[in-house]
Amino acid sequence: MTISKLGVIWNPSKIDEEKLRAAVADIFTAEVEWWETSVEDPGRGMATAAVEAGCDVVVAVGGDGTVRAVAESLAGTETALGIVPQGTGNLLARNLEIPLNNIPAALKRVRDGEPKKIDIGWVDLDGEEHAFVVMVGFGIDAQMLVETDDDLKDKAGWLAYVEAMGRALAGTEMTDITVTLDDGDAQELRGHTMLIGNCGMVQGGIRLLPDAVLDDGLLDILLVSADGPLQWLDTVRTFVWENGIRRILGSVDEAVSSESTRHISAEKATITLSAPLAFEIDGEEVGEVSTFGVRVQPAALIVR
Repeated sequence: MTISKLGVIWNPSKIDEEKLRAAVADIFTAEVEWWETSVEDPGRGMATAAVEAGCDVVVAVGGDGTVRAVAESLAGTETALGIVPQGTGNLLARNLEIPLNNIPAALKRVRDGEPKKIDIGWVDLDGEEHAFVVMVGFGIDAQMLVETDDDLKDKAGWLAYVEAMGRALAGTEMTDITVTLDDGDAQELRGHTMLIGNCGMVQGGIRLLPDAVLDDGLLDILLVSADGPLQWLDTVRTFVWENGIRRILGSVDEAVSSESTRHISAEKATITLSAPLAFEIDGEEVGEVSTFGVRVQPAALIVR
């Protein structure tokens, strides 16, 4: 697919404008329109304007928040999303194997890559839907691994994730959770962490949601109910060994659940908590929630 008109939506806090413009000029011959994000609008309005301007592809240049905002406005349109990752997590970029820390390589991927349709998730909070491209949830969320100390990770390998989980554990408590999957009956569960995702890999190559696939029409759900050191060791073993190393070696081909770690999937779900908890969308905290619903929109977003 030849790109005749390119839109670039960039976060000025993440990258130098002159450097970005020079890289775009070196790689693209198409007409280019530029939009700068703001604190008030991280990219939604700009992406809508890009679609209305007839852009074939819109490149989101920034972190996960910029990518999510642009994707939300591109969902359901024929305008493709390109990504130049400039954040700390860059989670969708990692799951799409987009080059990190290399602006020209990421732009060449946009120029030369084959368009691919992926699913997008939607979460309903108090009657208002918000898109997510990676994961939403509460408790010890994706940040427990995204923010793992890099120096410790280099020195201690997967033990760094144990340390990160230990720090996060200090602020969590078990809670009663009512879960309704698709059109099934409500289930009464207990746990302190629930992640619902469209893709499952975070920094360090760890897959929190091993069965999550970007284009399978499903959302994958992880419930963690580890309570005490022994169950936390079991949880870490499940993440690192059963759903990490053994999966890489081909010994398992689907997510392994344990007493403290449950994996399920659904097209939609409704969750009610016994008490409000802090909630995140693609790593961004959005306040406390006690009830929310999620659904998948299959093949809603074109990426390059």
